[in-house]
Amino acid sequence: MSTEPRTVTLATADRGTVTIPEPAWCAGHSPHDPETEYVDIIHSGPETSLTFRSVVLLAAGLVQSPHASPSAPHLGGRTPGVSVHPVGRTLGPVDLYELAAVLDTYADALRDLGDQLDALRGGQ
Repeated sequence: MSTEPRTVTLATADRGTVTIPEPAWCAGHSPHDPETEYVDIIHSGPETSLTFRSVVLLAAGLVQSPHASPSAPHLGGRTPGVSVHPVGRTLGPVDLYELAAVLDTYADALRDLGDQLDALRGGQ
């Protein structure tokens, strides 16, 4: 097993081919468009998905744009975050815990609706 830091070589529109450090959690850069600019390179980790009956309701995974400008923090940035779809934002730890709490509350509401429906149908 190599002790050398991981790197990845990618084509960019503004700097040509570049080799940059790659975090151990990065699962790849696919699909990487060679027309991507250097500041828009994104490291992506494996996604965790919430799927119900073959429909992906939510997907989340670690991301980092190591060369991004700090002007759009909701799109990710130099600090790793978790990209959540279809929320369309990159969240930090506090935001993720808030999302989990909202999902817990929603799950309780779905159970309540299930109980109401069961009662309406006479416990069938």
